[in-house]
Amino acid sequence: MPRHFLRDDDLAPAEQKEVLALALELAGDRFAQRPLEGPRTVAIMFDKSSTRTRVSFATGVAELGGSPLVMEAGSSQLGRGESIADTTRVLTRMVSAIVWRTFGQERIEEMAAHATVPVVNALTDEFHPCQILADLQTIAQHTGGLAEGEAALAGRSMAYLGDGANNMAHSYLLGGATAGMDVRLATPATHRPDPGILARATEIAASTGGSVLVTEDPREAVTGATAVLTDTWVSMGQEGEDGRGGTTFSPYQVTEELMALSGGIFLHCLPAYRGKEVAASVIDGPRSVVWDEAENRLHAQKALLTWLLTRSGTATDAGDARSRRAGERR
Repeated sequence: MPRHFLRDDDLAPAEQKEVLALALELAGDRFAQRPLEGPRTVAIMFDKSSTRTRVSFATGVAELGGSPLVMEAGSSQLGRGESIADTTRVLTRMVSAIVWRTFGQERIEEMAAHATVPVVNALTDEFHPCQILADLQTIAQHTGGLAEGEAALAGRSMAYLGDGANNMAHSYLLGGATAGMDVRLATPATHRPDPGILARATEIAASTGGSVLVTEDPREAVTGATAVLTDTWVSMGQEGEDGRGGTTFSPYQVTEELMALSGGIFLHCLPAYRGKEVAASVIDGPRSVVWDEAENRLHAQKALLTWLLTRSGTATDAGDARSRRAGERR
Protein backbone atom coordinates (compact mmCIF):
# COMPACT_ATOMS: atom_id res chain seq x y z
CA MET A 1 0.00 0.00 0.00
CA PRO A 2 1.31 3.48 -0.82
CA ARG A 3 2.08 5.98 1.93
CA HIS A 4 0.37 9.34 1.54
CA PHE A 5 0.95 12.75 3.14
CA LEU A 6 -2.43 14.44 3.35
CA ARG A 7 -2.11 16.16 6.74
CA ASP A 8 0.69 16.73 9.20
CA ASP A 9 -0.16 13.85 11.52
CA ASP A 10 0.14 11.34 8.69
CA LEU A 11 3.76 11.16 9.87
CA ALA A 12 4.34 9.67 13.31
CA PRO A 13 6.89 11.55 15.46
CA ALA A 14 9.73 9.15 14.60
CA GLU A 15 8.83 9.32 10.91
CA GLN A 16 8.78 13.12 10.94
CA LYS A 17 12.29 13.04 12.43
CA GLU A 18 13.45 10.78 9.60
CA VAL A 19 12.08 13.15 6.96
CA LEU A 20 13.62 16.21 8.63
CA ALA A 21 17.00 14.53 8.97
CA LEU A 22 16.91 13.63 5.28
CA ALA A 23 15.88 17.20 4.42
CA LEU A 24 18.96 18.53 6.19
CA GLU A 25 21.10 16.01 4.31
CA LEU A 26 19.65 17.17 0.99
CA ALA A 27 20.21 20.81 1.91
CA GLY A 28 23.91 19.95 2.09
CA ASP A 29 23.96 17.70 -0.99
CA ARG A 30 21.07 18.34 -3.36
CA PHE A 31 21.71 15.22 -5.47
CA ALA A 32 22.32 12.72 -2.67
CA GLN A 33 19.03 10.93 -3.39
CA ARG A 34 17.72 9.82 -6.82
CA PRO A 35 14.57 7.75 -6.15
CA LEU A 36 12.98 8.89 -9.43
CA GLU A 37 15.90 7.91 -11.64
CA GLY A 38 14.67 6.76 -15.01
CA PRO A 39 13.30 9.36 -15.26
CA ARG A 40 9.97 8.59 -13.67
CA THR A 41 7.15 11.12 -13.71
CA VAL A 42 5.42 12.93 -10.86
CA ALA A 43 2.12 14.71 -11.59
CA ILE A 44 1.99 18.14 -9.90
CA MET A 45 -1.54 19.53 -10.07
CA PHE A 46 -2.78 23.03 -9.25
CA ASP A 47 -6.32 24.22 -8.57
CA LYS A 48 -4.89 27.36 -6.93
CA SER A 49 -2.18 29.84 -7.85
CA SER A 50 1.34 29.16 -6.62
CA THR A 51 4.94 30.34 -6.77
CA ARG A 52 7.00 28.51 -4.13
CA THR A 53 5.05 25.25 -4.31
CA ARG A 54 5.21 25.12 -8.09
CA VAL A 55 8.92 25.91 -8.36
CA SER A 56 10.05 23.77 -5.42
CA PHE A 57 8.17 20.63 -6.46
CA ALA A 58 9.08 20.90 -10.15
CA THR A 59 12.75 21.54 -9.33
CA GLY A 60 12.77 18.89 -6.62
CA VAL A 61 11.35 16.14 -8.82
CA ALA A 62 13.99 16.91 -11.45
CA GLU A 63 16.79 16.84 -8.87
CA LEU A 64 15.52 13.46 -7.64
CA GLY A 65 16.06 12.13 -11.17
CA GLY A 66 12.44 12.39 -12.29
CA SER A 67 10.30 14.31 -14.73
CA PRO A 68 7.78 16.82 -13.31
CA LEU A 69 4.42 16.97 -15.10
CA VAL A 70 2.90 20.29 -14.00
CA MET A 71 -0.86 20.43 -14.68
CA GLU A 72 -3.46 23.14 -14.22
CA ALA A 73 -6.68 21.45 -13.15
CA GLY A 74 -8.69 23.91 -15.23
CA SER A 75 -6.98 22.74 -18.41
CA SER A 76 -7.52 19.05 -17.64
CA GLN A 77 -10.68 16.96 -17.83
CA LEU A 78 -10.86 17.20 -14.04
CA GLY A 79 -11.67 20.88 -14.54
CA ARG A 80 -14.46 19.92 -16.94
CA GLY A 81 -16.29 17.59 -14.59
CA GLU A 82 -14.40 14.27 -14.74
CA SER A 83 -14.56 12.65 -11.33
CA ILE A 84 -11.58 12.69 -9.00
CA ALA A 85 -11.74 8.91 -8.85
CA ASP A 86 -11.51 8.48 -12.63
CA THR A 87 -8.70 11.01 -12.97
CA THR A 88 -6.79 9.26 -10.21
CA ARG A 89 -7.25 5.80 -11.75
CA VAL A 90 -5.67 7.08 -14.97
CA LEU A 91 -2.83 9.00 -13.34
CA THR A 92 -1.71 6.19 -11.07
CA ARG A 93 -1.13 3.91 -14.08
CA MET A 94 1.32 6.42 -15.54
CA VAL A 95 3.05 8.38 -12.76
CA SER A 96 5.02 7.51 -9.64
CA ALA A 97 3.43 10.08 -7.31
CA ILE A 98 0.77 12.79 -7.36
CA VAL A 99 1.11 16.22 -5.77
CA TRP A 100 -2.08 18.30 -5.59
CA ARG A 101 -2.81 21.87 -4.47
CA THR A 102 -6.58 22.06 -4.18
CA PHE A 103 -9.54 23.31 -2.15
CA GLY A 104 -11.39 21.08 0.31
CA GLN A 105 -9.48 18.38 2.18
CA GLU A 106 -12.09 15.86 1.11
CA ARG A 107 -10.86 16.21 -2.50
CA ILE A 108 -7.33 15.04 -1.82
CA GLU A 109 -8.58 12.33 0.54
CA GLU A 110 -10.77 11.01 -2.26
CA MET A 111 -7.77 10.99 -4.58
CA ALA A 112 -5.69 9.06 -2.05
CA ALA A 113 -8.49 6.53 -1.62
CA HIS A 114 -8.20 5.60 -5.31
CA ALA A 115 -4.42 6.01 -5.78
CA THR A 116 -1.87 3.22 -6.00
CA VAL A 117 1.02 5.72 -5.73
CA PRO A 118 1.84 8.28 -2.99
CA VAL A 119 -0.37 11.37 -2.91
CA VAL A 120 0.99 14.60 -1.37
CA ASN A 121 -1.04 17.54 -0.10
CA ALA A 122 0.54 20.67 -1.57
CA LEU A 123 -2.10 22.82 0.21
CA THR A 124 -5.79 22.51 0.94
CA ASP A 125 -8.21 24.83 2.69
CA GLU A 126 -7.60 22.90 5.92
CA PHE A 127 -3.85 22.10 5.92
CA HIS A 128 -0.47 23.07 4.43
CA PRO A 129 1.73 20.22 5.71
CA CYS A 130 4.67 20.58 3.30
CA GLN A 131 5.18 24.16 4.47
CA ILE A 132 5.39 23.04 8.09
CA LEU A 133 8.08 20.47 7.27
CA ALA A 134 10.13 23.28 5.70
CA ASP A 135 9.50 25.49 8.74
CA LEU A 136 10.59 22.77 11.17
CA GLN A 137 13.71 22.21 9.08
CA THR A 138 14.44 25.94 9.18
CA ILE A 139 14.03 26.11 12.95
CA ALA A 140 16.35 23.14 13.27
CA GLN A 141 18.97 24.75 11.02
CA HIS A 142 18.99 28.03 12.91
CA THR A 143 18.69 26.76 16.47
CA GLY A 144 20.66 23.50 16.36
CA GLY A 145 17.48 21.49 16.50
CA LEU A 146 18.77 18.43 14.65
CA ALA A 147 22.13 16.83 15.23
CA GLU A 148 23.47 13.70 13.57
CA GLY A 149 20.02 12.79 12.32
CA GLU A 150 18.43 12.96 15.77
CA ALA A 151 15.69 15.52 16.33
CA ALA A 152 16.01 17.88 19.25
CA LEU A 153 13.08 20.14 18.44
CA ALA A 154 11.21 18.79 21.45
CA GLY A 155 10.89 21.38 24.15
CA ARG A 156 11.39 24.31 21.80
CA SER A 157 8.55 26.69 21.17
CA MET A 158 6.83 28.26 18.17
CA ALA A 159 4.43 31.20 18.39
CA TYR A 160 2.03 31.79 15.53
CA LEU A 161 0.18 35.11 15.30
CA GLY A 162 -2.85 35.79 13.09
CA ASP A 163 -5.77 33.73 11.82
CA GLY A 164 -6.02 30.71 14.08
CA ALA A 165 -8.68 29.09 11.89
CA ASN A 166 -6.68 28.87 8.65
CA ASN A 167 -4.70 26.02 7.13
CA MET A 168 -1.34 27.27 8.43
CA ALA A 169 -2.56 27.43 12.02
CA HIS A 170 -4.00 23.91 11.75
CA SER A 171 -0.76 22.54 10.35
CA TYR A 172 1.38 24.32 12.94
CA LEU A 173 -0.73 22.72 15.66
CA LEU A 174 -0.38 19.20 14.28
CA GLY A 175 3.18 19.42 12.93
CA GLY A 176 4.58 21.28 15.92
CA ALA A 177 2.95 18.89 18.39
CA THR A 178 4.32 15.93 16.41
CA ALA A 179 7.80 17.44 16.79
CA GLY A 180 7.28 17.72 20.55
CA MET A 181 7.32 21.51 20.48
CA ASP A 182 5.34 23.97 22.58
CA VAL A 183 2.90 25.42 20.05
CA ARG A 184 1.30 28.76 20.89
CA LEU A 185 -1.39 30.41 18.76
CA ALA A 186 -2.34 34.04 19.33
CA THR A 187 -5.58 34.77 17.51
CA PRO A 188 -8.87 36.65 18.00
CA ALA A 189 -11.65 34.73 19.73
CA THR A 190 -13.56 34.87 16.43
CA HIS A 191 -10.82 32.95 14.61
CA ARG A 192 -9.97 30.02 16.86
CA PRO A 193 -8.78 26.76 15.26
CA ASP A 194 -11.11 23.91 14.40
CA PRO A 195 -11.98 22.16 17.72
CA GLY A 196 -11.29 18.71 16.29
CA ILE A 197 -7.84 19.69 15.06
CA LEU A 198 -7.05 21.39 18.36
CA ALA A 199 -8.09 18.24 20.23
CA ARG A 200 -5.93 16.08 17.96
CA ALA A 201 -2.91 18.37 18.45
CA THR A 202 -3.41 18.25 22.22
CA GLU A 203 -3.54 14.45 22.07
CA ILE A 204 -0.31 14.29 20.04
CA ALA A 205 1.45 16.76 22.34
CA ALA A 206 0.61 14.62 25.35
CA SER A 207 2.55 11.73 23.77
CA THR A 208 5.54 13.76 22.53
CA GLY A 209 6.13 16.04 25.53
CA GLY A 210 4.93 19.11 23.68
CA SER A 211 2.10 21.46 24.55
CA VAL A 212 -0.62 23.52 22.86
CA LEU A 213 -1.79 27.00 23.84
CA VAL A 214 -4.45 29.16 22.16
CA THR A 215 -4.60 32.72 23.47
CA GLU A 216 -5.89 36.13 22.46
CA ASP A 217 -2.73 37.77 23.86
CA PRO A 218 0.15 37.98 21.35
CA ARG A 219 2.60 38.93 24.11
CA GLU A 220 1.81 35.74 26.01
CA ALA A 221 2.42 33.70 22.88
CA VAL A 222 5.74 35.20 21.82
CA THR A 223 7.50 35.63 25.17
CA GLY A 224 10.58 33.42 25.08
CA ALA A 225 9.51 31.69 21.85
CA THR A 226 12.20 29.96 19.79
CA ALA A 227 10.45 31.07 16.60
CA VAL A 228 7.72 33.58 15.79
CA LEU A 229 5.60 32.81 12.73
CA THR A 230 2.80 34.47 10.82
CA ASP A 231 0.85 34.26 7.58
CA THR A 232 -1.13 36.66 5.46
CA TRP A 233 -4.23 37.74 7.38
CA VAL A 234 -6.63 36.70 4.64
CA SER A 235 -6.27 33.26 3.12
CA MET A 236 -6.29 32.51 -0.60
CA GLY A 237 -9.73 33.11 -2.08
CA GLN A 238 -10.76 35.52 0.69
CA GLU A 239 -8.81 38.55 -0.53
CA GLY A 240 -11.91 40.73 -0.87
CA GLU A 241 -13.02 40.19 2.71
CA ASP A 242 -12.38 42.69 5.51
CA GLY A 243 -9.69 44.66 3.67
CA ARG A 244 -7.08 41.91 4.06
CA GLY A 245 -7.70 41.56 7.76
CA GLY A 246 -8.72 45.13 8.56
CA THR A 247 -8.64 45.87 12.27
CA THR A 248 -9.48 42.30 13.26
CA PHE A 249 -5.86 41.17 13.19
CA SER A 250 -4.00 44.46 13.66
CA PRO A 251 -3.08 43.63 17.30
CA TYR A 252 -1.35 40.50 15.94
CA GLN A 253 1.09 42.25 13.61
CA VAL A 254 4.60 40.94 14.27
CA THR A 255 6.50 44.03 15.40
CA GLU A 256 10.01 44.63 16.67
CA GLU A 257 8.54 44.97 20.17
CA LEU A 258 7.06 41.46 20.00
CA MET A 259 10.26 40.04 18.51
CA ALA A 260 12.18 41.52 21.41
CA LEU A 261 9.94 39.59 23.83
CA SER A 262 10.72 36.43 21.88
CA GLY A 263 14.44 36.76 21.26
CA GLY A 264 13.97 34.12 18.57
CA ILE A 265 13.85 33.92 14.79
CA PHE A 266 11.07 35.05 12.46
CA LEU A 267 9.38 32.92 9.78
CA HIS A 268 6.70 33.68 7.20
CA CYS A 269 5.40 31.19 4.62
CA LEU A 270 4.99 34.02 2.05
CA PRO A 271 3.69 35.94 0.20
CA ALA A 272 4.12 38.70 2.80
CA TYR A 273 2.36 42.04 3.08
CA ARG A 274 4.67 44.44 4.88
CA GLY A 275 2.83 46.77 7.21
CA LYS A 276 0.00 44.26 7.59
CA GLU A 277 0.82 40.95 9.31
CA VAL A 278 4.50 41.90 9.77
CA ALA A 279 6.49 45.08 10.05
CA ALA A 280 8.97 45.62 7.22
CA SER A 281 11.77 46.06 9.76
CA VAL A 282 11.08 42.52 11.06
CA ILE A 283 10.82 40.57 7.81
CA ASP A 284 13.81 42.44 6.37
CA GLY A 285 15.70 42.44 9.67
CA PRO A 286 18.47 40.27 11.15
CA ARG A 287 16.15 37.76 12.85
CA SER A 288 14.24 36.95 9.68
CA VAL A 289 15.01 33.57 8.12
CA VAL A 290 12.20 33.64 5.55
CA TRP A 291 14.48 33.15 2.52
CA ASP A 292 16.08 30.06 4.04
CA GLU A 293 12.55 28.92 4.88
CA ALA A 294 11.45 29.39 1.26
CA GLU A 295 14.45 27.43 -0.04
CA ASN A 296 13.77 24.66 2.44
CA ARG A 297 10.48 23.93 0.69
CA LEU A 298 12.71 22.34 -1.97
CA HIS A 299 14.75 20.22 0.45
CA ALA A 300 11.86 19.19 2.71
CA GLN A 301 9.66 18.13 -0.20
CA LYS A 302 12.47 16.17 -1.84
CA ALA A 303 13.01 14.40 1.49
CA LEU A 304 9.29 13.73 1.80
CA LEU A 305 8.98 12.29 -1.71
CA THR A 306 12.06 10.12 -1.18
CA TRP A 307 10.68 8.85 2.13
CA LEU A 308 7.20 8.15 0.74
CA LEU A 309 8.52 6.33 -2.33
CA THR A 310 10.87 4.25 -0.18
CA ARG A 311 8.15 3.36 2.33
CA SER A 312 5.80 2.52 -0.53
CA GLY A 313 8.43 0.22 -2.02
CA THR A 314 8.60 2.12 -5.31
CA ALA A 315 11.85 4.10 -5.05
CA THR A 316 14.39 3.50 -7.80
CA ASP A 317 17.78 2.23 -6.64
CA ALA A 318 19.78 4.99 -8.30
CA GLY A 319 23.09 3.31 -7.57
CA ASP A 320 22.03 0.11 -9.32
CA ALA A 321 20.66 2.13 -12.22
CA ARG A 322 23.95 3.95 -12.65
CA SER A 323 25.85 0.65 -12.41
CA ARG A 324 23.67 -0.90 -15.10
CA ARG A 325 24.28 2.04 -17.42
CA ALA A 326 28.03 1.86 -16.80
CA GLY A 327 27.98 -1.89 -17.59
CA GLU A 328 26.08 -1.27 -20.79
CA ARG A 329 28.67 1.30 -21.89
CA ARG A 330 31.47 -1.22 -21.28
